[in-house]
Amino acid sequence: MWQRIQTVFLLLAALASGLLFLPVMSFFTVTGTQELVQQSDVAMLADGVLNIKDHISFQILAIVAALASLVAVFMFSNRPLQMALSRLTLVVSILILVLCSIFFYMDYQLIKADSLVSGEFGLLSPILGIVFSILALRFIKKDDHLVKSSDRLR
Repeated sequence: MWQRIQTVFLLLAALASGLLFLPVMSFFTVTGTQELVQQSDVAMLADGVLNIKDHISFQILAIVAALASLVAVFMFSNRPLQMALSRLTLVVSILILVLCSIFFYMDYQLIKADSLVSGEFGLLSPILGIVFSILALRFIKKDDHLVKSSDRLR
């Protein structure tokens, strides 16, 4: 279990999703202005930071991605299930990025022109989750092909 490289990639994907819960991990930061023009009561960038705590969907998706990767580590004897859980982690990480860009775009119109918008390290975390999930899938498939080829030799 631990000697296989896909286990390391799955653990790194879980870590990348779990890092989003750290207080310093934000997706976007708006600086240079004290307040946003409040046209709606639910502006996520009202505090100047878009992070995982701004919407419950970010939190649920990050938990699902981390748990799916951790469960996939222990499904080493069931490779099809391990591949399905890795794909779930991949899709959820992509969904986090898409939702982040949608929520940012909805509030982007409320930002004043003199503000500076910067992407933070929290935006890189789902990208790392995607990369590690793809690498884990690749090595799980390679392991599956190796087992199938050894079964043909018997």
